[in-house]
Amino acid sequence: MNIHSLINNQFNGAIWRMEIDELSDTLFLEIRNTAEKQVSFAAVSLTTGEIYFEDLITPERWLCGIEAAYDGVLLLHYYQSETGPTHKGLMAVDGHTGETLWSNFAYAVDYLSVNGPMVYDTRIQPRKLFSADIKTGATTRIDNPSVYRELTNQIIAPQLTNTEILQEKGIFLDGHVNMAHYLEYNNLRIVSLHALKNDLLTQSLHIFDGTHPVYEDLLNEKIQKIQPEAFIMHKGRLIYIKNKSLLKVLTL
Repeated sequence: MNIHSLINNQFNGAIWRMEIDELSDTLFLEIRNTAEKQVSFAAVSLTTGEIYFEDLITPERWLCGIEAAYDGVLLLHYYQSETGPTHKGLMAVDGHTGETLWSNFAYAVDYLSVNGPMVYDTRIQPRKLFSADIKTGATTRIDNPSVYRELTNQIIAPQLTNTEILQEKGIFLDGHVNMAHYLEYNNLRIVSLHALKNDLLTQSLHIFDGTHPVYEDLLNEKIQKIQPEAFIMHKGRLIYIKNKSLLKVLTL
């Protein structure tokens, strides 16, 4: 079984959030360096593995994050205040060059439709939706938002299961705790789960061809609590993060 490593890239900080642009197959990352209180952004092709840009920093050092991605454009949001989660203000970035395309400090995103982001002016109540051109920021008032269907993605997430079910499938992993995340893709079985070692948890990823192990990676060690699911699948690519800051993408 040949598993190809498409991306293996270390970033300067914890990968806080990932967003996939379904139209361009670009993976965008939000990276936070808490020691320096600095947020940066990166863009990677899920087709070729090329890193379009990394260490992209906005004028706002910390109170900024990924909102959405659409048609080769990364949409960032700001926060209304340092103490609350409410978003206010948008900035659009070219997904290949990192160049700022437009910004608007009054708008926020309601949802991402098949036609692009649906935005509203945070200064106006009740909320009125506009369709925004992702490339220019130009908006069109929408009288019937229901015709603008929400954009769906092709991300496949694993399901939570227990090791007894894995054993019924012929997968045996010694020393691991009871619960695991599990996904079947073609003839492959992908598992991420935790094990106790010296009273601390480790988290690992395993790929089986049937019941035969073909790939293994230690994702985290010396952790104190159970971590969320460790991987996703997108169009035949297995995407996961190792040690919080290393992005790995495998072609299955």
